[in-house]
Amino acid sequence: MIKTKNQGLLIVVSGPSGSGKSTLDQLLISKRKNIVMSISDTTRKIRGEEKDGVDYNFITNEEFQNNIKNNKYLEYANVYADTYYGTPEDFVNKKLNNGIDVILEIDIEGARKVNEKRKDAIFIFIMPPSMKELKERLVSRKTESKEQVIERFITAYKEINEVSKYNYVIVNDDLETALSKMDAIITCEKCRVDRIEELEVGNKEEIIHEILMDFESRE
Repeated sequence: MIKTKNQGLLIVVSGPSGSGKSTLDQLLISKRKNIVMSISDTTRKIRGEEKDGVDYNFITNEEFQNNIKNNKYLEYANVYADTYYGTPEDFVNKKLNNGIDVILEIDIEGARKVNEKRKDAIFIFIMPPSMKELKERLVSRKTESKEQVIERFITAYKEINEVSKYNYVIVNDDLETALSKMDAIITCEKCRVDRIEELEVGNKEEIIHEILMDFESRE
């Protein structure tokens, strides 16, 4: 009776560093079919075992600037000096048009830019259970200096104040529960009435007649 649009969902995920958003995104991709992470362009150098075209698209500053001029990014940011990150709009659109859901894991500023362009996007904010827990997570990672942890902690306060601008918020106090909520959000979004492309129930008089005849045949 119902034919839904063969259009993927654009899922924007944000949250403070240490909230567990990256872990949730990867678990969600493992759990569901037809869902991928968007691969960003960046002008920074490859680190460690990163692979071009898998972790990021590593391009030159000149290439990035040309892409900006040609409006090829859904959103982009100049993080520091000549280091840029951007979401290629063509990649996102191709996946969505093929019925594949796309996750954008970006900060609040990037989410704001996406919202200006794509009103169909779903915005999910991943919240730590408490600021105390967030601090412990950041410290336990042992990947940053004391000054960097303090900076991330301050940034987290600013980000959390933006939560009201998102469609959904998930408190990541239990990973399995948080994942279930994230999965349920996407399932519900796919059931939205505005995703119906065609609704065919047949001729009203014919259907009523058939139902009445069926009842009579059972008597």
